[in-house]
Amino acid sequence: QVQLEESGGGSVQPGGSLTLSCAASPNTYSAPCMGWFRQVSGKEREGVGSIYILGGGRTDYADSVKGRFTISQGNAKNTFDLQMNNLRPEDSGVYYCAARTSLGCGINQEYRFWGQGTQVTVSS
Repeated sequence: QVQLEESGGGSVQPGGSLTLSCAASPNTYSAPCMGWFRQVSGKEREGVGSIYILGGGRTDYADSVKGRFTISQGNAKNTFDLQMNNLRPEDSGVYYCAARTSLGCGINQEYRFWGQGTQVTVSS
């Protein structure tokens, strides 16, 4: 069982930056693949990015965020972060972190464990 908790959401103007953090318990090695997803009310949830912790940190990103978002292991123990730069209004939504325990890692895979989500609003 992996428990996940997101933090760091908030409101920011277009062009601004936010860093989301996901704390995993008991630890990030409980699930070698960690992902970030987002959902806007009335729309399907979409994958933002993933990181294969035991695969040399290999990452996978949605085309819409490449070059702007970065996933990495956090400075705090058992955390991983989503650094979001040059934010756009269309990046608004509830962001979820998720953990996958099966083989393979990527934003199009199925994830078993999910956090409760944190709201990101990009607006002027």
